[in-house]
Amino acid sequence: YSLQDQFDNLEKHTQWGIDVLEKYIKFVKERTEIELSYAKQLRNLSKKYQPKKNSKEEEEYRYTSTRAFLATLNEMNDYAGQHEVISENMTSLITAELTRYVQELKQERKSHFHDGRKAQQHIETCWKQLEASKRRFERDCKEADRAQQYFEKMDADINVTKADVEKARQQAQLRHQMAEDSKAEYSSTLQKFNSEQHEHYYTHIPNIFQKIQEMEERRIVRIGESMKTFAEVDRQVIPIIGKCLDEITKAAESVDHKNDSQMVIEAFKSGFEPPGDVDFEDFTQPMKRTVSESSLSNSRGDGKSEPKFGSKSKGKLWPFIKKNKLMSLLTSPHQPPPPPPASASPSAVPNGPQSPKQQKEPLSHRFNEFMTSKPKIHCFRSLKRGGAGPEDFSNLPPEQRRKKLQQKVDELNRDIQKEMDSRDALTKMKDVYIKNPQMGDAASVDHRLAELGQNIEKLRLEVQKFEGWLAEVEGRLPARSEQSRRQSGVYEAQNASGVNSCAQDRESPDGSYTEEQSQETEMKVPATDFDDEFDDEEPLPTIGTCKALYTFEGQNEGTISVAEGEMLYVIEEDKGDGWTRIRRNEDEEGYVPTSYVEVYLDKNAKGA
Repeated sequence: YSLQDQFDNLEKHTQWGIDVLEKYIKFVKERTEIELSYAKQLRNLSKKYQPKKNSKEEEEYRYTSTRAFLATLNEMNDYAGQHEVISENMTSLITAELTRYVQELKQERKSHFHDGRKAQQHIETCWKQLEASKRRFERDCKEADRAQQYFEKMDADINVTKADVEKARQQAQLRHQMAEDSKAEYSSTLQKFNSEQHEHYYTHIPNIFQKIQEMEERRIVRIGESMKTFAEVDRQVIPIIGKCLDEITKAAESVDHKNDSQMVIEAFKSGFEPPGDVDFEDFTQPMKRTVSESSLSNSRGDGKSEPKFGSKSKGKLWPFIKKNKLMSLLTSPHQPPPPPPASASPSAVPNGPQSPKQQKEPLSHRFNEFMTSKPKIHCFRSLKRGGAGPEDFSNLPPEQRRKKLQQKVDELNRDIQKEMDSRDALTKMKDVYIKNPQMGDAASVDHRLAELGQNIEKLRLEVQKFEGWLAEVEGRLPARSEQSRRQSGVYEAQNASGVNSCAQDRESPDGSYTEEQSQETEMKVPATDFDDEFDDEEPLPTIGTCKALYTFEGQNEGTISVAEGEMLYVIEEDKGDGWTRIRRNEDEEGYVPTSYVEVYLDKNAKGA
């Protein structure tokens, strides 16, 4: 009632309320889009860092730290799902509901203000009728007054006929009657207007305003409830998000550094034992160097047997240096090269010893070469060309080989179990067919049962083969308590064919090729066994050419004789010991003093 004269202002205010509601709907809609975008980005992030299946990266997730990271990625995926739930709930409970409510609100508002305008038009019409009746009453009163004055004037004039006076009297009476009628009509219209006006201001308009007020209050309550729902939607997922965070914390607490370290040890331990001590080599006496079993050189003469590569008990090698380096250490002469013939050095005798100062360089060079070499295990040509390794994993160190063999045995046993389950199922099916021929032909499964039997037999033979290799490896591994054993390596190949297929690159860290203690008492094997051992190894590539400046008589083992002016191929540069490895043809290669030749290296040889 207090706003009965503020109809237009109320209309503007209610429109503003609808605009506010639509603005809030837009806000919530944009919030849902942000939640969806955030959830999508979280899912993409989690997917990006998931390990790829059947890849090396997947194997790395066996450690507790990486498993915890994987659990974090999975929980982040669930975390993203909760933000999707927020978006879905806000869309269904707020955006959709408010959008529908706004449409209803607009229709209701339109109806109320239509009724208000209709009431205003009605009261305005009544007012116009009252004004018309009033003007008509006023006009009739004036006309009646003029007619009365005219009658009185005619009646007082003696010159006017009686008929004219009577006519003026009748006219005056008529006008007076008309004024009375107008008065009655005006009075009736006034009463009616007052009644309509009272009804308008005290009944119709208040009712309309009351409906508008209720509508506006419902709008205000609705937007408040929507804001409350906005908070509740977030609050509902907080426990689940908290659970995700708790799982991440739990995964983080499960990280066990000791266990991870042990897994690294188990994964990479080779089963080899450290090498023995390096013996002191005395270069002060001009006598033939005495070489111990674990020294940097390997005795190849003085009646001692050569390495027996074809024998069952083979020399144990340190598996860290490439074979080319091993062969160079095996064949490189372990004394300094002679100076050129024109040199005035007192030790100009070919192959003669030099001063101790010059002797120390090869030792330090070879030791540094061991210290800087990377622990890689190389295979022969089959692996270098990308082929698969040997079936018995003989290219691996003992411990790694044992693990691979054990994994293969377990895998074969699982395959056998699957085949046996299939056979049992087919056997039961056959029994059902025999008892109920209408369900199927029992003979139809015989062929499949025979295939399964053959597969099982093949798999069992494979298991026996790998178990034999496994037993052989486990029997060869050194006992953990044997601290007194000081071998430079314990990895022995199983047979000559295994070495030929994929021989292991092995060398002791001090550059020596060590053999077992019983080597010297065993029968000497022909040199052809050594050649057969490395038949599959590709020859060293040539890295340049050289020209012999002087004639050199290669008297020591590992050297090669050259004539002055002869052109040869260089296959290994001077490593700092004064010797260069050269090749005359496929079968003749060896070392010559670097000062005796002029070397022409290819430009891209070192890069290759």
